Amino acid sequence: MKLFNTLTRKKEEFVPITPGEVKMYICGPTVYNYFHIGNARPFTVFDVLRRYLEYRGYKVTYVQNFTDVDDKIIKKANEEGISAKEIGEKYIHEYFKDADAIGIKRADIYPKVTENISEIVEFIEGLLQKQYAYEVDGDVYYDTSKFNQYGKLSKQSIEELEAGARVQVNEVKKKPTDFALWKKQKPHEPGWDSPWSKGRPGWHIECSAMCTKYLGETIDIHGGGQDLVFPHHENEIAQSEAFTGKPFARYWVHNGYITVDNEKMSKSKGNFFTVRDIIGKFDPEVVRFFLLSAHYRNPVNFSRELIQQAKNALDRLYNVKENLEHLMENSSGGAMDDSEKEIYNDLLKYKDKFIEAMDDDLNTADGIAAIFELVKEINTRVDGRTSKELIEKSLDLFRELTQVLGIVSKEKEILEDEIERLIEERQKARKEKNFALADEIRDDLKGQGIVLEDTPQGVKWKRI
Repeated sequence: MKLFNTLTRKKEEFVPITPGEVKMYICGPTVYNYFHIGNARPFTVFDVLRRYLEYRGYKVTYVQNFTDVDDKIIKKANEEGISAKEIGEKYIHEYFKDADAIGIKRADIYPKVTENISEIVEFIEGLLQKQYAYEVDGDVYYDTSKFNQYGKLSKQSIEELEAGARVQVNEVKKKPTDFALWKKQKPHEPGWDSPWSKGRPGWHIECSAMCTKYLGETIDIHGGGQDLVFPHHENEIAQSEAFTGKPFARYWVHNGYITVDNEKMSKSKGNFFTVRDIIGKFDPEVVRFFLLSAHYRNPVNFSRELIQQAKNALDRLYNVKENLEHLMENSSGGAMDDSEKEIYNDLLKYKDKFIEAMDDDLNTADGIAAIFELVKEINTRVDGRTSKELIEKSLDLFRELTQVLGIVSKEKEILEDEIERLIEERQKARKEKNFALADEIRDDLKGQGIVLEDTPQGVKWKRI
């Protein structure tokens, strides 16, 4: 498998530090609100990377942090008259609701800043001892001039970074690119004891400390959105490699931006959508499918029209799944003969195409295309005359590939007793040639969101 490494700006063969094992750290949300569609993309992309690595036989340890103390959280807490801790706990709970809805598998570990203060303080102490940091009146800053590789991830020189840095009024940093490791407590802010002051960690230090604690000094994959390349991930590298003297991560993987109707998403433009907003109007699985329909490094444009296209495509996949399940239920049995073995071997070619696409820098767009080619072949060559063994193998193959992407995961809902009774009544009416009643029942079911399809194998149904 090859992954595009932001650090080297090229695709590289993925070789984990420990054969057969992968350590992944993904930057999680700052929990002061529901997460938005832009956040949903890295959560979904790295969920699929993890699933695919597991599919290929790796044992993956997956860590995603929660930033549960931050300026935005403190501001929200003060506005609502509750503690920052309560805000963090509330939105962590809401995060899981939305992440579960769009099929994000739970991480192995979810470290929180507030539960790792002692490790963060210890990390900062180490940077001070190694003279990569300095204290000013209870605040501690990282000295970027001491790390001669600063800028290597974003591919900018320190002079370029200094020219673009914003300096806040009254800041006491030595250089514009220096950044806070520890912030002295201000009125109405939470704080923890430290050797320098009662205060709280800066943003960047949390990931360095928690990643090292839970995964070790050098990890395989560090991921996040493209917006995190600088300054967050650049600063993580500077802190971590100064502290340990070792490479922090071997592969840096970043997904592209999301626009809304071809414009940058922003609250001021009124085109800012949380996942909670979207899944109130669209099936959460449609949102997931939409996010995977383009290569993860390419920009994605979110629009109602494109979401509808994703829904239509996903419906086609559900149709083939339900067709195969229906054939299974009504099959008279039997093993594959030689001609059917050839058909199955032909179907397996699409599995190879899927793996080839996913091995090429997690190309989910081409992976989905391979699944649709498989679907076309199944629709053409598997029917009511097919042996049960081939039907079963076709269904298993389809499920194998879609499960890697975390799609087509819902099972068909069981018909309610009343709907079953109406279907039976309709069948009886048709036998008695009472077609008016049969049509009336069919229309009644359609009004309840049930569409019937008469096939040689019996009546099929689907929800709309």
